[in-house]
Amino acid sequence: MPRHLIPLALVLALSIGGGAAHAEKADRLKPIVLTSEKQGRIDSVNQRTELFGNVIITKGSLMLNADRVDVRETRDGFHQAYASGTTGKPVSFRQARDVPGEAIEGHADQLEYDTKTETVRFIGNANVRRTRGATVADEVTGAVIVYDSRTEVFALEGGSASPNPNGRVRMVLMPRAQPDAPASAPPAALPLQPSTTITPPKKPS
Repeated sequence: MPRHLIPLALVLALSIGGGAAHAEKADRLKPIVLTSEKQGRIDSVNQRTELFGNVIITKGSLMLNADRVDVRETRDGFHQAYASGTTGKPVSFRQARDVPGEAIEGHADQLEYDTKTETVRFIGNANVRRTRGATVADEVTGAVIVYDSRTEVFALEGGSASPNPNGRVRMVLMPRAQPDAPASAPPAALPLQPSTTITPPKKPS
């Protein structure tokens, strides 16, 4: 097979939701709040903060939970967070959508979040879903999933770190509307009854 025809990764784009709604716009103006159970490390010179032990990052409706997080401030004042989980406890992410009751949720072995581009990169055994209340509306899984919260476009990559067999990308898209209910059965026929108003014809003599 020619070298230029060998697929290195399967990359797909999917706009989940089908409408014009996006991630919660008010989150962009909210401050970043970081908490952890263990002592952290702050490097003021390099504008870098490291936190350990059940680290929780919130920014409005956005919430990220990881075992370890490294947050760096860029020269133009934005932040980049690099989060990692532990065996049996991956990094989790959740952010509300503009649609009431809907949210984007996901988890992966590692996660990268950039406040400038408003993108989230799920790395290793990645799973991202759109929820409507307690119901999963759509779901995607793969080795790497990149989520752009401004446009709600997902870029999916397969690979050895995919939770699916043979490293494949997997998408589950639920129908937007429920199928029509089956037509109701016709009413049961009533038994014949003798008429009380019609006089039967006389028999010929």
